[in-house]
Amino acid sequence: MKKDDIIIYACVIIGAGVGLLIDSAFPGVLIGLGIGYLLKTMFFKINE
Repeated sequence: MKKDDIIIYACVIIGAGVGLLIDSAFPGVLIGLGIGYLLKTMFFKINE
């Protein structure tokens, strides 16, 4: 597992948790995936 993938996994898990609070986990997972990908590109583009 690469260090930058941890951000995506964490956002997906958080999104699923929030999605379960509103009784629909799948949209929460997708939103978490998108946010995680954006955060990953923001953080690791700066370090390059």
